Amino acid sequence: MLAALSILLVEDDAVLADGISRMLEAHGFVLEQVADGLLADAVLQRSQAAVAVIDIGLPGIDGFEVVRRLRERGSAMPVLLLTARDAVEDRVRGLEMGADDYLVKPFASAELVARIRALARRSAVKAAVLGLGRLHLDLDTRRASVGERAIELSVREWAVLEYLLQHGGRVVSKQQIIDAIAPWAEELTLNAVEVYVSRLRLKLVDAGVVIRTIRGFGYMLEAPADAGAHP
Repeated sequence: MLAALSILLVEDDAVLADGISRMLEAHGFVLEQVADGLLADAVLQRSQAAVAVIDIGLPGIDGFEVVRRLRERGSAMPVLLLTARDAVEDRVRGLEMGADDYLVKPFASAELVARIRALARRSAVKAAVLGLGRLHLDLDTRRASVGERAIELSVREWAVLEYLLQHGGRVVSKQQIIDAIAPWAEELTLNAVEVYVSRLRLKLVDAGVVIRTIRGFGYMLEAPADAGAHP
């Protein structure tokens, strides 16, 4: 029998939180529930939840800050943001802070369950460490390194590099990258992908890998013998 998935629910609306909790428990999830941002930040420092479902509008600190602190600590826990706001800037900010998905209230119960399960599956199948050449990505601690040197990556730079590593030696298109890393694909353009790849190339000059541009197709990450040369 499969173990029940543990979910941390962060929602300050008591009526809504109770309804979500009952619904998720009816679907076999195990729930831990908190009602403000500061408490959520404290709980997340020791939580082993499979997925965190976090409302944006929280007392104490808002959901954006909760996610920012979570990612700053190196946690890769999947996060689904809930909000009553559907503004583009909120969706973009949520993604930049490190959220994995976004759901606008009111939402269908079945959609919330499906998104939670999808995030849990996506997290479960990932290898703990990805590497090629001298480059290593630790997916548990969210730390990137070239040999002994740590490299700083933005949330989207990390996502692009992780996808390229997962498909090392294979050509991937810009659209495939967008579809894989952006829950809100309309907010990530083909030109933006080019910018992130350009930044990554600068940070990986001594990593023993190159991101090659395959004209008319996309990009390929590989570790050739002449990796020190320009792609």
